[in-house]
Amino acid sequence: MSGERETVLVTGGLGSSGRWVVDRLLNDYDVVCVDLDHPGFEATPREGLDFRAADLTDRGETYDLIGEVDPDAVVHWAAIPVAGEHPDGTTFETNALAAYNVLSAAGRADARVVQASSDGAYGFFFADPTPLPDALPIHESHDRLAEDPYGLSKIAAERCADRTARRDGVSVTSIRPSWIQFPGEYPCREPEYVEDLGAGAGNFWSYVDIRDVADLVAAALADPVDGHEAVNCVAADNALGRPLVDLLRRHYGAIPDDCAVAADSDRSAYAITKAERLFGWTPSRSWRDAADERVEGPELLEG
Repeated sequence: MSGERETVLVTGGLGSSGRWVVDRLLNDYDVVCVDLDHPGFEATPREGLDFRAADLTDRGETYDLIGEVDPDAVVHWAAIPVAGEHPDGTTFETNALAAYNVLSAAGRADARVVQASSDGAYGFFFADPTPLPDALPIHESHDRLAEDPYGLSKIAAERCADRTARRDGVSVTSIRPSWIQFPGEYPCREPEYVEDLGAGAGNFWSYVDIRDVADLVAAALADPVDGHEAVNCVAADNALGRPLVDLLRRHYGAIPDDCAVAADSDRSAYAITKAERLFGWTPSRSWRDAADERVEGPELLEG
């Protein structure tokens, strides 16, 4: 590590989205990438990058790790990323406990934090039946009504962030991405999704490109907020490219009474004005270009 730049510790940095975050941050920071597994001591990390292995649900390991690294900032990206792949209790316990441990240790280390929350915290996607939002577009102040273990774990993580910001006086930003897509790999444009309104109705056909997510992480690190703030992170348009109001009427037979979305707008259901106001961030990628874009994925090792 160079010692000349700030150090950011990124949890979950070997994951499918975490490695894009690590790659983006290496432009500006030295990065310690933390995951359950280590790539091996024979592996040569890129310049400015170091690897550590830790079980973040273990409080001792987490405190030892963050205390030893003593980072300027922590990006907490490690989690079981979706409901249904593990037993419900495992999903909730893993995500909530890891968030508690990481945020607590980061607060004690006086490190500012950016963490991955989710639009799942609102409780739309896994609810049965899916409720309509109280208003359109969906702002960050909308009630968080998650019933599933994944969404509940993200609510718990955000409450931990409230506590850490208040108790330790550090900046915490919780980023709420929608369904993350990768350049050239956009399942939200596959025929089975596009041709079936029900396939994407749970999050109102929202999505976001991983590069826009990584850009928002970088922006939040560079311009820390006072206290704790949560921000939506979604593409400007919806994944079907059709008027949002028409999609809602066709699938749900209704729209919210409080609707500020123009009848002909193919925008996302989620508001992104808060991220723009706080960090100057707006999404720059759309499925129209990125779904078929050829981009090499990030490589964190030399050679």
